[in-house]
Amino acid sequence: MSTGHEGKRRVRDPERTRERLLQAAFREVYRFGFQSAGVDTILAATNVTKGALYYHFDSKEALGHAIVEEIIAKLTHDKWLVPLERGKDPINTLIGIVRRTSVRAEDVKGGCPLVNLAQEMSPLDEKFRTRLEAIFRAWQEGIATALRRGQAEGTVRRDLVAEETAGFLIAMYEGYVLLAKNAQDPKLWNVGIRNIVGWLKSLRSSTISERGTGAKAHAVRQRQRS
Repeated sequence: MSTGHEGKRRVRDPERTRERLLQAAFREVYRFGFQSAGVDTILAATNVTKGALYYHFDSKEALGHAIVEEIIAKLTHDKWLVPLERGKDPINTLIGIVRRTSVRAEDVKGGCPLVNLAQEMSPLDEKFRTRLEAIFRAWQEGIATALRRGQAEGTVRRDLVAEETAGFLIAMYEGYVLLAKNAQDPKLWNVGIRNIVGWLKSLRSSTISERGTGAKAHAVRQRQRS
């Protein structure tokens, strides 16, 4: 025979608790930086005890490392690498990714989680630095792989060095994100999107560019006749 107390018992779900802690910690770090992130604030947001936090993460640093490996790495992978793996034309895919970047004021204010942590923690903590570096390397290699595939298929200029071009794209993209964050101005990021897209279009092979120009000219002639 069951008692009333049994029905009120919480069903423990360690994995869900861990995920809640991780997400709350990510939000706190994104707003205030890792060093200023408050453990008590994270616990209050999740209604979890300090003992439960340290059951899942040995230290605040271990929690930070998990944020990098499980959240920030996934954000970068899902935003950039998944579309590039699935897309047929790498230039069109990259243009689409850049154009879909949020220009909402709150996102411009927050900046890029990856770069935020890299600027704050890479000079201070080697374990953070190596984890962040791995994300940058995977990001760069994912873009480079897509560009090499485009070169083999004749859609990307063959004179490009794929790795260097990928690195330049990341630097340009994150540079504009940082400029917009510092200015707190979404308009600056819109300028960045326009300039990055224009540069990406210049990476197309001459054959593809000529086809595009010819198609546009044909469309103009058709409109003039109608």
